[in-house]
Amino acid sequence: MIRIRRIESRPLDLRLHEPFGISGGAQDAVRNVLVRVELASGAVGWGEAAPLPAYNGETQEAALAVLRRNEASLVGPSFAGWRAAADRLRAQGGSGCGSAQCGFEMALLDALTREQGGSLTSFFGGAETRLETDMTITTGSVDDARRGVAKIHELGIRVIKVKVGGKSGVALDRARLGAIHAAAPTAPLILDGNAGLSRADAAALAAGLKADGIAPALLEQWLAKDDLVGLREQRETTGWAVAADESVVYPVDALRVAHAQAADFVNIKLMKAGVAAALDVVRVARETGLGLMIGGNVESILAMTFSACFAAGLGGFKYADLDTPLFLAENPFEGGYVRTGGMLDVSDITAGHGVVPF
Repeated sequence: MIRIRRIESRPLDLRLHEPFGISGGAQDAVRNVLVRVELASGAVGWGEAAPLPAYNGETQEAALAVLRRNEASLVGPSFAGWRAAADRLRAQGGSGCGSAQCGFEMALLDALTREQGGSLTSFFGGAETRLETDMTITTGSVDDARRGVAKIHELGIRVIKVKVGGKSGVALDRARLGAIHAAAPTAPLILDGNAGLSRADAAALAAGLKADGIAPALLEQWLAKDDLVGLREQRETTGWAVAADESVVYPVDALRVAHAQAADFVNIKLMKAGVAAALDVVRVARETGLGLMIGGNVESILAMTFSACFAAGLGGFKYADLDTPLFLAENPFEGGYVRTGGMLDVSDITAGHGVVPF
């Protein structure tokens, strides 16, 4: 049985080196939520809610409201496991703000594994201890893209993710990708549209890339989340692998994508609906033959390390996009994964996710 003694939620505001732009807009600073859960035993765990308005409309204010409104119902009762506590929050509003749901579940699981004296990597199965992350080049100009490649080279990261779509238009995206490919001709490219391209623009960009001799490793959700027919046709016409992101929040979504043959991979983001829902999506993906990718919103080392423990512990994730701590101009935490080039190592974490505030 699990009993929670106290829950605290407070704003986690952090500066970025520069705005983080995706097709739906740019975020000029991190406005997340830090969650602290204390169990009846005295064990304390930390979680992070990372809403991203340009991604799904969630905000820091909404996440704080959900968490604070439900503190009283979560503190005191005995729950028959962490999922029962998660279900209570989900039933009372957590499903309306996935990042809030996730922040609570992260903190609860961190506290539980610290109480038990084990790491979250072991909790999730202990399959692996290392992942290779990409690094993102956000929306912007051709010169911005060139500077992004130079930074990625400087950090020793091999896989490059590029945000495409939105207001930039096909011509600019093609020029940006041409510059990136010229500077890093052997780098695997993940091109992420965040559901921001029309079918016509997607077809035009794909044709342009083929003409330029650029073959991406992965196209991540170029089309609208409900356009599964379009995603399937994109796979068939380009011959390139496609990942579903916005299309998959819950297990039933993964089942629809698999049945429609709309994607080769699914991007698991814990912030979409929480840890429990993500575990269920992973199960469906494996049952239906969808490959696995781990990603996130604009998150600190805390949430990114949790996701690294999740993916490494479960094993079998071909792609990882856990780079956003590199975009932060400040880090109010100690601990977390150890990065060497693009490799993230969680083997030294012995309790929970290993991250605590200064």
